[in-house]
Amino acid sequence: MNIKSRIDRIPGGMMIVPLFLGACLNTLAPGTGKFFGSFTNGLITGTLPILSVWFFCIGASISLKATPLVLRKSGVLVSVKILTAAAAGIIASWFIPTEGITSGFFSGLSVLAIIAVMNDTNGGMYMALMQQYGTKEEAGAFCLMCLESGPFMTMVTLGVAGLAAFPWQTMVGALLPFLIGFALGNLDKDLRAFFTQGVSVMVPFFAFALGNNLNFTTILNTGLLGIVLGLTVIAVTGTMLVLADILLAKGNGTAGIGAASTAGAAVTVPPIIASIEPTFAPVAPAATALIATSVVVTALLTPILTAWWARRFGVLSPRYLAAEAAKVAALEIAAAE
Repeated sequence: MNIKSRIDRIPGGMMIVPLFLGACLNTLAPGTGKFFGSFTNGLITGTLPILSVWFFCIGASISLKATPLVLRKSGVLVSVKILTAAAAGIIASWFIPTEGITSGFFSGLSVLAIIAVMNDTNGGMYMALMQQYGTKEEAGAFCLMCLESGPFMTMVTLGVAGLAAFPWQTMVGALLPFLIGFALGNLDKDLRAFFTQGVSVMVPFFAFALGNNLNFTTILNTGLLGIVLGLTVIAVTGTMLVLADILLAKGNGTAGIGAASTAGAAVTVPPIIASIEPTFAPVAPAATALIATSVVVTALLTPILTAWWARRFGVLSPRYLAAEAAKVAALEIAAAE
């Protein structure tokens, strides 16, 4: 039936489709998990256990054996993305109350949604774009982008911005599965290969569980705002990342555009943060829906903008192609002599 290939045609399909199905189930039959109990209830409501395994597998997939150039590139992109999200969150906190905006076009918008939607980069898409439009070193920058996945960076950002306070045990607990996976993956390459397979496999399971915390009313109410938020992510983080790539990482800006997206993993952040800090519970459902929309918007537009940038200023630009041709000609002349 080619179900997977059809899902893959949808941007972020393995995240969005199960999320949508979970929302369908929660809207039409909200008591399904409790009715069946046992493993069915675990599958429907087990967001945290499933995500714990996923974070462990992500940690195991990261290798320490990255070149200094790769670490510099990825370090710049990750740091600037996180700092931009923090700055946006601090500015937003001046205007948006703790309980979020509850009326008008911006109803459902919260500081939590803004920080979470800007914090995470779609690492898989970034790597694919850099393999086509960038260099091997830029593609390798994916290695540190996995650090953005999950709630830890958002918790740090909220804490640094003075918007929330989390006990140190909670902060360590959010990072511990990732660190254990990271240690095992670097101690044994076979374990890394084994656990890395779980990264993509777990996505539809936690997406379905997350969807069971949403309903269509929330999704419909935040749809247009989610599109605007996705465009804002590209405009704000894209501008900062391009400047950082050119000025700090000595690139041509293509990697910056490629990293201006929202990862599917960002959808997991609001409910996890809400489970840790109850003051965020009222805004978590709307934030999750907003982020899910932004995932789709950025997944559609980021590749288009990256390709355009590469043709104007990157590896497909006339200047770059002429410079490469000159290098080849010089080598040929040197070889002939």
